[in-house]
Amino acid sequence: MTNLSNFKMLLLAFGLFSGMASAQAISSKTVKTTVSGTSTMHDWTMTSTSGTFSGTVAGNAINNIQYNLGAKTLKSGKGAMDSNAYKAMKADKFPNITFTATSVNIGKGTITGKLKVTDVTKTVSFPVTVAKSGNSYTITGTETIKMTDYGVTPPSFMMNTVKTGNEIKITVNVTAN
Repeated sequence: MTNLSNFKMLLLAFGLFSGMASAQAISSKTVKTTVSGTSTMHDWTMTSTSGTFSGTVAGNAINNIQYNLGAKTLKSGKGAMDSNAYKAMKADKFPNITFTATSVNIGKGTITGKLKVTDVTKTVSFPVTVAKSGNSYTITGTETIKMTDYGVTPPSFMMNTVKTGNEIKITVNVTAN
């Protein structure tokens, strides 16, 4: 009976070890984040090609997802607009925008995780596509949020004659391997 118990323990240990060995840690090769919105004057876009992404691939899912974006890496190409945006986001006090999620399946689906902007963290769910090519993964997702939900007062300027809309669309494209 002892030999059978030892054999079962050996099989269990081997199974756990091989499961851990097959997990693949991935990190960002490229990250592009676009934030777009409206104002009483014109639509606007800010883009960042900075940021980091990491996760662990196991089976048909990416687990332990971590995304980090420096708020001041978002640029519109218009210095005054960037300054107003950073001031509204309190970027000096809260320099990072983060998203964490437990897992997402490869293919088309929904990801649910925690989005933190300023000092406000909220659970969000949004559609995402995760495509695999060899050992590389491309993750694309878009979500619309309200700035005020995250403690951000929509910027205005020219003595409040030009006001930014409260809703913004965030699009993230990541390639990781």
